[in-house]
Formats: sequence, structure tokens, C-alpha cells
Amino acid sequence: MATVILVRHGRTTANVEGVLAGRAPGVELDAVGREQASRTAERLAAAPLVGVVSSPLERCRQTASYILDRQRGETDAPLEIDDALTECDYGDWQGRTLRELAQEKLWTVVQTQPSAAVFPGGESLAAMQARAVSAIRRHDAAIEAEHGPGAVWVAVSHGDVIKSILADALGMHLDLFQRISVAPASVSIVRYGANRPDVISTNTDSGDLSWLRRSAPVADAPVGGGAGPTGGEADAGTDTATAQAPATRRS
Repeated sequence: MATVILVRHGRTTANVEGVLAGRAPGVELDAVGREQASRTAERLAAAPLVGVVSSPLERCRQTASYILDRQRGETDAPLEIDDALTECDYGDWQGRTLRELAQEKLWTVVQTQPSAAVFPGGESLAAMQARAVSAIRRHDAAIEAEHGPGAVWVAVSHGDVIKSILADALGMHLDLFQRISVAPASVSIVRYGANRPDVISTNTDSGDLSWLRRSAPVADAPVGGGAGPTGGEADAGTDTATAQAPATRRS
């Protein structure tokens, strides 16, 4: 099985200001976001990437560019843009502050029953998950077919999108996806096997990833948990605790 590294874009001014940027054009990484993207790119430089796929929005393309620039000739694959990895279409909610949106009746639905949430003038969270998961699995299968089961690739996307992909991989109902945190420029790792996905890590912002060069994918989960990556150099990243509003991410 191939390995997909899910990377959220770095921080933007909209994130700091508590504005739901959605698909608005011109939302770019701020100074902190550029530093975050650079640090993530440095981590990923230790991984043998065969490709990078990104949401078309500027903040994701910028983050992806940092990753590709840091590869130092490890891959000559161009940046691939996939509209299916773009931000949720928040419709009439786009451009409004989270504080204001928290007063809407729909806010409670987004918090407690996201599978039923449909943004006015936009898409549903269920539709967002369906097209994002389909895109990730499609790219993963194509990359494995071309490069083999040890292939490692990156998908750069948005908070809610990555949360929904992880929920699917974890076998969680979409109504539980708000339990997952995905911080700016964080790294999550998933392998899609013949029997089920294998979620290696979620929401990490540090740790050695060079083990991806040596870790052979396995078909079945090891009984008892196994010994970890070859050489014992597992990803030491820890969950990133961030003070964010507990609902729709300002991605």
C-alpha cells in the first residue's frame, strides 16, 4: 500500500482574525504560516515523496510549494492541483466571523450532527467528505500502481477536509469528526490497505519522518501492536493543542 501524508496549509490572517475564509481568493499564508510551512517542509524532506497534490486555493499551493522546494531533487514530480481537495463551500457563511456564525441555528448542527449540515448557498459537509475521500483514494491507488506499494505522497488541503478524510479512515461517522483536531501545517499519515485503512498518525507538528524510507507496508495489523518502524525511529510528533473555536475551522 502507498502512504499518504495529509498536510493542512499554514496559518493565514483569516485564521487569526476568526474569519471563515472558505474559498475566497487572495487568502495567503501570514508570516507565522510561512514559518509553519517551512518547518513542515523540513520534516518532509526526510520522506521519499513521489508527488504532491494540492487544493487550488492559494494558502494550500503556497504550503505545497515549500514542500516541493525542500525536496532538493528527491522528486521531479510537478505540483498537481485537484479541485476535489478544495475547501468546503460554506456558501453564505463565507467571509463572516466565527463569533457571528456561532449565533446561527446551523452552528449547533455543525457541532453535534455535521452529517446533516448544509451551508446556505453552499455544500453539505457530507458532500465535502465524499468528494475529498474519493479523491484521496483515487490518487493513492494511481500512485501505488505507478510507483509501487512503498510510495509516499503528500496531499495539501484544509482543516475540515482533512478531518473528514481522517474520520473516514478511522471508521468514524461524520457526526464524530469534530472530535479530530487538525492544526495549521500539521501532518497526518494514512495507509490504505486491502482490508482497511491504517492511520499512522494525526495532527503532528514535530518528529522524525525518515523511517518512511525504511518502513515496509504490511497487509495486516500486527497482533499486540508490533515493534514499530524499522530501527525504532517512529514519528515522535505529538498532538497539537490549539486554542481554536471547536467547530468549523477557519481554514
